[in-house]
Amino acid sequence: MEAANRGAKEAGGRSIGLNITLPLEQKPNDYATELVSFKYFFVRKVMLIKYARAFVVFPGGFGTMDEMFEAITLIQTHKMKPFPIILYGSHFWRNLSNWFSDELLSAGLIAEKDLDLFQICDDVEEIVALVKKCIENGDCSG
Repeated sequence: MEAANRGAKEAGGRSIGLNITLPLEQKPNDYATELVSFKYFFVRKVMLIKYARAFVVFPGGFGTMDEMFEAITLIQTHKMKPFPIILYGSHFWRNLSNWFSDELLSAGLIAEKDLDLFQICDDVEEIVALVKKCIENGDCSG
């Protein structure tokens, strides 16, 4: 999240950090102009998703996956209005996407349209255009 906070701050925008309090790990990054700390992951996730206009997901571990799957599930089940979920870096995400098709879709655990809830992209300019299209025009179809 540091890169997003840095970009927002350097562009003169609001840079809100949603930090999780962990005993030996994470500290707030230096680019957050506003900081909110959370003791529990689920509370942090609510805040991340509730106010999201788009998710651009970079390679990460279990926490990143948890946040991404929560957003996909809430949109899939119509618990929240769709917004772009863009997975940056095909080298990282391609195998997971293939697994969704090969295992989940083929077993009937998800529908074909669920594969459209996210997209994989390597082009930063394309990501910016997708997010702008959703925010400015309300076209969040990807």
